[in-house]
Amino acid sequence: MPEPGKKPVSAFSKKPRSAEVAAGSPAVFEAETERSGVKVRWQRGGSDISASDKYGLAAEGTRHTLTVRDVGPADQGSYAVIAGSSKVKFDLKVIEAEKAETVPGPASVPAPAPAPAEAPGAPGEALASATEEKGGSSSPEGSSSAAPDGSGAPDDPIGLFVMRPQDGEVTAGGSITFSARVAGASLLKPPTVKWFKGKWVDLSSKAGQHLQLHSSYDRTSKVYLFELHITDAQPTSAGGYRCEVSTKDKFDSCNFNLTVHEAVGPGDLDLRSAFRRTSLAGSGRRISDSHEDAGTLDFSSLLKKRDSFRRDSRLEAPAEEDVWEILRQASPSEYERIAFQHGVTDLRGMLKRLKGMKRDEKKSTAFQKKLEPAYQVSKGHKIRLTVELADPDADVKWLKNGQEIQMSGSKYIFESVGAKRTLTISQCSLADDAAYQCVVGGEKCSTELFVKEPPVLITRPLEDQLVMVGQRVEFECEVSEEGAQVKWLKDGVELTREETFKYRFKKDGQRHHLIINEATLEDAGHYALRTSGGQALAELIVQEKKLEVYQSIADLTVGAKDQAVFKCEVSDENVRGVWLKNGKELVPDSRIKVSHIGRVHKLTIDDVTPADEADYSFVPEGFACNLSAKLHFMEVKIDFVPRQEPPKIHLDCPGRKPDTIVVVAGNKLRLDVPISGDPAPTVIWQKTITQKNKVPAGPAPDASGDAAASDEWVFDKKLLCETEGRVRVETTKDRSIFTVEGAEKEDEGVYVVTVKNPVGEDQVNLTVKVIDVPDAPAAPKISNVGEDSCTVQWEPPAYDGGQPVLGYILERKKKKSYRWMRLNFDLLRELSHEARRMIEGVVYEMRVYAVNAIGMSRPSPASQPFMPIGPPSEPTHLAVEDVTDTTVSLKWRPPERAGAGGLDGYSVEYCREDCSEWVTALQGLTEHTAVLVKDLPTGARLQFRVRAHNMAGPGAPVTTQEPVTVQEILQRPRLQLPRHLRQTIQRKVGEPVNLLIPFQGKPRPQVTWTKEGQPLAGEEVSIRNSPTDTILFIRAAHRAHSGTYQVMLRIENMEDKATLVLQIVDKPSPPQDIRVAEAWGFNVALEWKPPQDYGNTEIWGYTVQKADTKTMLRYRYQAYPKRDSLAGSRAPQSLPFLHTPRSGSLS
Repeated sequence: MPEPGKKPVSAFSKKPRSAEVAAGSPAVFEAETERSGVKVRWQRGGSDISASDKYGLAAEGTRHTLTVRDVGPADQGSYAVIAGSSKVKFDLKVIEAEKAETVPGPASVPAPAPAPAEAPGAPGEALASATEEKGGSSSPEGSSSAAPDGSGAPDDPIGLFVMRPQDGEVTAGGSITFSARVAGASLLKPPTVKWFKGKWVDLSSKAGQHLQLHSSYDRTSKVYLFELHITDAQPTSAGGYRCEVSTKDKFDSCNFNLTVHEAVGPGDLDLRSAFRRTSLAGSGRRISDSHEDAGTLDFSSLLKKRDSFRRDSRLEAPAEEDVWEILRQASPSEYERIAFQHGVTDLRGMLKRLKGMKRDEKKSTAFQKKLEPAYQVSKGHKIRLTVELADPDADVKWLKNGQEIQMSGSKYIFESVGAKRTLTISQCSLADDAAYQCVVGGEKCSTELFVKEPPVLITRPLEDQLVMVGQRVEFECEVSEEGAQVKWLKDGVELTREETFKYRFKKDGQRHHLIINEATLEDAGHYALRTSGGQALAELIVQEKKLEVYQSIADLTVGAKDQAVFKCEVSDENVRGVWLKNGKELVPDSRIKVSHIGRVHKLTIDDVTPADEADYSFVPEGFACNLSAKLHFMEVKIDFVPRQEPPKIHLDCPGRKPDTIVVVAGNKLRLDVPISGDPAPTVIWQKTITQKNKVPAGPAPDASGDAAASDEWVFDKKLLCETEGRVRVETTKDRSIFTVEGAEKEDEGVYVVTVKNPVGEDQVNLTVKVIDVPDAPAAPKISNVGEDSCTVQWEPPAYDGGQPVLGYILERKKKKSYRWMRLNFDLLRELSHEARRMIEGVVYEMRVYAVNAIGMSRPSPASQPFMPIGPPSEPTHLAVEDVTDTTVSLKWRPPERAGAGGLDGYSVEYCREDCSEWVTALQGLTEHTAVLVKDLPTGARLQFRVRAHNMAGPGAPVTTQEPVTVQEILQRPRLQLPRHLRQTIQRKVGEPVNLLIPFQGKPRPQVTWTKEGQPLAGEEVSIRNSPTDTILFIRAAHRAHSGTYQVMLRIENMEDKATLVLQIVDKPSPPQDIRVAEAWGFNVALEWKPPQDYGNTEIWGYTVQKADTKTMLRYRYQAYPKRDSLAGSRAPQSLPFLHTPRSGSLS
């Protein structure tokens, strides 16, 4: 399992390289991705490259190619290729044609002279940056592949590496160094480098005497150098290695191999020269004492190999030449004399190697069965570590990381059964991942326990969020395990702890939170939480603040001592604002009150005076918006009138034509009608049920005779006289007030106000229109569902609220979620919209709002759930498998992309070569990737095509490359006789015989079997034929089945034959005429004749048994080759014996 904190691996398996191209020539750059179907972009100077006459783009599977045609000086520069979050840069350098001809190629550069070997038979130099050593570590220059000028990293390296580790070779016992260089000019902190062997073995935990990791930094060239040094290489050191380098936002890796060769042969072995001191290169003096370990050959391995070479060559060497045996038997005081006698001058180095040599492992005296090298257990489970002792009464100690384990509770259980000792560890956790030892006396055996964590699953996914700029964002996800390690990613890039000033990570048990305190437009994107067992994905949409006015303030006309209320409604309930009077901020007091409840802002002025007549404005904070209205003060003038005054209604526009008064549903409607008259008039309020009825009118008396049409008002009046309740009428001496609390649609209509007194009558019609938000639209319909998009359609609401619908607002949510996300901030004018940026394979629902000047309607019912899914790609490798006179057999492979919902099946069609009409070859869909199309016209030339279908519909078709002629191809018959049937086939009597012979031929050939030239007869031998093979089967073989069989294939006048020889063998009959030819001492001589029946095979030999005549127990005396006489020995004289020879054959 990869480490939770590891950077994502590069998407490229092969990266493009920088190139030098002559002017006028094309330049080709190739890149290969880890998997097919990845979208790849090519850039130059930060701008995307599209296919044109200058640039050619090609993609085939995982291979992607950029071709720059007719290269010129203008094409020189930096290029890049992008796949996902991986970006690789490379350079194109253009040289003149004349210079290009004179520039020597890599082959013309003279190779440096090889360094002289330190000892005969020294292995060759390692490849590229890997340097093999025979002693002390080599200098950094020995493993460098930097630029020729020796300066720092190139201007634009590929990935992070300036120089990658290369494959290396080393001889067993030798040393080698792998080097990697990383450019550090653009890095704020040193990069992190990890060395691996195989896939997951981290070499940092194996560092020690034979494996060392080094790092350094060159301040001049600003290049980091990382080295892996392996000493005393063994065959187990061979294999694949990997170097990974990562920074804050970049990652790169490189694979290389190490090959370990066998040691030098006997002809190249020179034991004395291995320890003779050598001179430094280029000087005439010997190496000082500080270089006495310059030779790193393993002295013991040289002696062992030298001894093995002697044994192999069977050369008897004098005893004094076996230096190792001499040193083992001699006292330390004799070491110097022995070294001088055998020419070994580096005595100190020889003694060091002799002391550090590995001793042969002795067989354990304390353990009969040791621990395994390693154990693995899942977290939360228990593990048993068992050893078997040689002494059942011995005392045992168990150690963990060198510390003795004490019995405590139920965590550790110690068991002793006979010679077995068991340590049981219950409820294993990560703390139990350690090295364990079992100690018995002075011996111990070790093992390692690896605790494997179960995958962490997502139990509650992330939710999509829609916020405004500056708002707080919090993503919450729940996983299956408390304290699990998770990674947060934005658009595929990991969010690290170093960005805590922007992001805040929070853990609460199984819940994980990602918090963005103040969202910006750059924070929009797809956020993911990744665990070891899954991933949760959600989208964050950040919109700029945009304030919508649902209800603006309106002009008011009020009288003295009345109340004036200015009210407006905006889209954001958190927006505050300032009220202005004639451009100056209004200060609230006991008479002037300002309130803010939700999205509604109110300004209330009690006991209006003439000084309150002015222009009032509401200015929201943070928005360039201004809502204005005017307050008109209505002053009632009382003139002197006679005592008898007819009643009168004092309005601006009295008359029969109704004046329209608009009120928003839910608001208070107050009709204040000033009246006059003496004596005080009676006021009657009536509401008409029908506003008007348009009827044709007759010609007027003074008309010229032409017919004309006129409007006649028809009133079905309803008297309004309630003084209390929602609808009420209040009348005073100088005015009548009609009030409706919380206006409704039913309150809409024409109201007739009539005032009467004995002097006269006056009447006014007032038209009241109640406007509201629209009704909710019907559930939207989804169509044209694609890979990440769909088309949403809806109908207008049944009632528009008395105001024209200005537009619509669309929302979506995941089916299992409760959070709706708004898709548009600008109103949609049309009745359809193409929704994009959805995740393939996730089920969504849609709903819509209607908006008019009053506000936003209730949401429509949710649409039917749907899943964005794209059609599959075309099937691959379509091929014609077989053709007959009326059928064609096709086969293909599944498409590379099947979609999130999987495939429903395949459809097969065909058409004639000279026709464009495709005919369905199969009814419905088939789930198989091979099909036999039947009932085709013989001789027709047909094209076939196959489509893959899924929930989104059919995908692109794949068509046969050439038309197929429906006609069986004549193929000569041919028997494919297996190799084991070309020799004599032997079977024992009673065994089954099953001979299968494949063959070829079209049309199906006729198969004939014969034995000795005669047709096969009888029920014991059966023949089974198929279109591709024939079988001869005998259930139980008899001797009579032996013979020569012949099988023949025939197609018209063509035939093919094969011959098989079958031999059925049996046991031979007993030998004949056995007699004792002679007896002497303990010996007898036997003679007999061969058996009459050899068992259909030759006699291999005879066996002789003898038995005591008293017990008649026979036992095998001796086996002899093919002969008919025998002289036996060791037969007791006092007891009579029976000797019985038996013949033996193949059976």
